[in-house]
Amino acid sequence: MIAPVLDTPRLRLRPVEASDLDAAAAMWADEGVVRYIGGKPRTRQEVWFAMLRGAGLWMLKGYGYWVITDRETGEFYGEAGFADFHRGLPADLVPGPEAGWAFASNTWGRGIATEAVAAMHTWLETQAFRFSSCVIEPANKASVRVAQKLGYVPTGDTLLAGTPVTAYRRGV
Repeated sequence: MIAPVLDTPRLRLRPVEASDLDAAAAMWADEGVVRYIGGKPRTRQEVWFAMLRGAGLWMLKGYGYWVITDRETGEFYGEAGFADFHRGLPADLVPGPEAGWAFASNTWGRGIATEAVAAMHTWLETQAFRFSSCVIEPANKASVRVAQKLGYVPTGDTLLAGTPVTAYRRGV
């Protein structure tokens, strides 16, 4: 299975393509983007491996990551989707597919993340999943707002790679 194409009024959520590497590498090299996602810029190879991982999730789990683009111009905006990374997070705090999103800094403050993440959750509601979850560093106020707008509620605090995070759950 590959990612289905989802359209919103402004956005297209589509499967990753090899040609996305340059734009994705530029986004993941931005210290502002990674501030709350690992804390350090990613190398081009790390971005490539993440793209492969995101695409592979679709084949193994029936969900994965989409590339988010401007619906009219095709401009790369970011990545969002669902994962099962087997990161050792407590199952009671992080049940079901784990939602995640990252967007280029030039998209911030425009409602792009909320629109994209809402579309992927609308898709998830057509699938056989009761819950989704996400984990967010408490200082990442923008992502906390996106999660709350989409109905996520805190389930508790935990550590992810030694960093304090709050787990959220959303019933679908």
